[in-house]
Amino acid sequence: MNELEAIAARLGRLLESRGECLAVAESCTGGWVAQTLTAVAGSSAWFDRGFVTYSNAAKRDMLGVPETTLVRHGAVSEAVARAMAQGVLAHSLGDWSVSITGIAGPSGGSPEKPVGMVCFAWAGRQAGCTAATCQFAGDRAAVREQSVRHALAGLISLIEGQPALA
Repeated sequence: MNELEAIAARLGRLLESRGECLAVAESCTGGWVAQTLTAVAGSSAWFDRGFVTYSNAAKRDMLGVPETTLVRHGAVSEAVARAMAQGVLAHSLGDWSVSITGIAGPSGGSPEKPVGMVCFAWAGRQAGCTAATCQFAGDRAAVREQSVRHALAGLISLIEGQPALA
């Protein structure tokens, strides 16, 4: 079991012990969070579904992210990450959600939103929604892997009653 799967297994044990489940929305990670979760044997007991919403149209159609939020803040923003995480809860059986939207590179960045900038949001039906932005270093694969790790670790923190990781 690799490090990401070990974190996912820990998260799964936590969710299962509480009788809760998780759903996710991913953009720049393209399903890597869902793949990591489903690599854990027995994950069907605590993982409901994953949305890969790479395009703005998918974010709108599948998660209900408002067009005005996408236009005003851009796809890579905490506002869109929040709308994604809340949309996951509205369109799933999940008690908890995490969303990821970012710029993995090697291109697509700007001075305001450089390559490696990734926005996260974590939400719980009874816990509200929190968001954070990180700047990760490395190539596309490294940015995506760090994003998966951060998303899962943030969920564990939130579910355990601590602030999600900034």
